[in-house]
Amino acid sequence: MLESYEKQKRFITDAGHEIKTPVTIIDADAEVLAMDLGENEWLRDIQVQTKRLAALTKDLVFLSRMEEDRPQLEKIAFPFSDLVSETAQSFQGLAKAQNKTVQLSIQPMITLVGEEKSLRQLVSILLDNALKYSKEGGWIRLSLERQRKTVFLTVENSTDAPLPQRLEDLFERFYRGDSSRNSQTGGYGLGLSIAKAIVETHGGRIGASREGADHLRIQVQLPAGPSEREERQQEE
Repeated sequence: MLESYEKQKRFITDAGHEIKTPVTIIDADAEVLAMDLGENEWLRDIQVQTKRLAALTKDLVFLSRMEEDRPQLEKIAFPFSDLVSETAQSFQGLAKAQNKTVQLSIQPMITLVGEEKSLRQLVSILLDNALKYSKEGGWIRLSLERQRKTVFLTVENSTDAPLPQRLEDLFERFYRGDSSRNSQTGGYGLGLSIAKAIVETHGGRIGASREGADHLRIQVQLPAGPSEREERQQEE
């Protein structure tokens, strides 16, 4: 069973690389035709679907690589509080357009040792997921705090989407609790799988819990970087 799973991951990685080239060519050809023919709904649809396929392929390759190779990321100490705040602020406009509110509670001056790019992707995935599956006119809450040697990143949202009995299933590849809603949001059920891979590569844990039928909480625990006090002590 394990060998079959490993073969599957290697196949996804290899196939993903092979798919990239024809998808890129199709997209480029569609752009050339659009310049020649002008506005065309069929060409526009081809371009939209090509971009979706390219994004899906990219996510599959990224996820397989993270799970298969467990890459040694280039980790540095950086201000995680600032990263979370900047990323969350970028979602405020989208939330307002959807008549939803984003509430932030971010403890300042939290340092993390990790790869900044993938951790920014992690925060984006959690917020994007919360926005997609929150109620119409609903709310999203993000909190960040440090307790001793652990950093807790929590994203909660009101939801009317059906949740699985085993909330761990949310982190499985291609989990889609509501196929009609996924078709509307453009989701493929990979976001939380990628989030889990990023967290585990940083030596952390991620889990989900519910408060009643309409409140979902996803919490990430990551090893904290040195505090300012600890950094000063090291310098002395």
